[in-house]
Amino acid sequence: MAVKVAEIDQRSKSNTHRLDKVEQRQDNLDRLMSSVAAMATEQEHIKADVTEIKADVKTLAEKPGKRWEAIVEKAIMLVVGAVIGYMLMKIGLG
Repeated sequence: MAVKVAEIDQRSKSNTHRLDKVEQRQDNLDRLMSSVAAMATEQEHIKADVTEIKADVKTLAEKPGKRWEAIVEKAIMLVVGAVIGYMLMKIGLG
């Protein structure tokens, strides 16, 4: 009987040691899970920031093109106005 009690006591100690390791692993997994959740949240913020930055860059990249179009439009209007003025002068209305 004493031998069986000793075996049971030894197995109990072994199981206790194994359970302690399982608890430690579970704690590590819980910390890892919290870290991954925090990283996912941060990634969403970064994604939103990148989207905003891309929109700003696109707007800035389009600005010179819009300015050039405005200059060309004004130049064309000036030429057309000059041609119309010249034609009006030639026919005697100017």
